[in-house]
Amino acid sequence: MKKILSTMLLFAAFCLTAAAQLPSVELKDINGKAVNTAELSNDGKPFIISFFATWCKPCNRELKAIHEQYADWQDETGVKVIAISIDEAQNMQKVKPMVDAAGWEYEVLLDPNSEFRRAMGVNMIPHVFVIDGNGKIAESRSGYTDGGEEHLIEKVRELIEAQGK
Repeated sequence: MKKILSTMLLFAAFCLTAAAQLPSVELKDINGKAVNTAELSNDGKPFIISFFATWCKPCNRELKAIHEQYADWQDETGVKVIAISIDEAQNMQKVKPMVDAAGWEYEVLLDPNSEFRRAMGVNMIPHVFVIDGNGKIAESRSGYTDGGEEHLIEKVRELIEAQGK
């Protein structure tokens, strides 16, 4: 009986996590414009949130790998990437030059106090979330290994297929 109850509780926790909406935190983009994270969207299409820092080499490798395929991904699926910098306030001035130099066309938001990071339960970076067209978390993972970005676009394709679009 305990085993069944434990299994049911784990399943319920998984369902709640899988259906979680984005928390509401006020951030700024790299140009200083305020953005409420609960309002992040992609016109009903899936999007990817990637937590990174300028000093995090695996984060930068992942975002560079996504960048190399981003135009194709957008043409195929309409996916959008939102990169969230968790650099502390004293390092915030490094984010925009790095993004510009890399040519990233992502929406980049700044989380200098790690409020959004904590609200999303991110302990380790890089950390990526795939969000479905309804703003619900469909997938979450930490770390990066070369080629890992392919799994992200596969998940986006699955979500689009499930939406029937």
